[in-house]
Amino acid sequence: MDLRKLKTLVDLVSESNISELEITEAEGKVRIVKAAAAAAQPQMVAYALPPAAAAAAAEAPRAAASPVAGEAAETAPAETGQVVTSPMVGTFYRASSPGAKPLAEVGATVKESDPVCIIEAMKIMNEIEAGHAGTITKVLVENGQPVEFGQALFVIE
Repeated sequence: MDLRKLKTLVDLVSESNISELEITEAEGKVRIVKAAAAAAQPQMVAYALPPAAAAAAAEAPRAAASPVAGEAAETAPAETGQVVTSPMVGTFYRASSPGAKPLAEVGATVKESDPVCIIEAMKIMNEIEAGHAGTITKVLVENGQPVEFGQALFVIE
């Protein structure tokens, strides 16, 4: 889904009486939820790649990654299991608000559709789903850290 279409959907939700909109297309799923109280802007937007595209997106950045001078090279997790990757560039948050409990912690059991984190991109909060059922064995990103497209976020076994 292109950015213009996404912005149009966000505007539609914010200007209407609906509180939630979910659209599924071939390239993914978008869910927009309007904030409950006085906000005129939608609070959450979720975008998930289909499994085949998510796997391809996860492999491409790893293959092309090279260490930047002065920084240690990050290695791919050696654990067995599924890796949840970032579908976009943005800022990683473990909880929906600063004082709230993290959406997912090490040892937590998650279902495919469970939200595990939020990535803020262009002032829009994007709720990221687990994509795989299992137990979270590792959190690979710190709260508030910038993330890249395809960057590993969690390991689920």
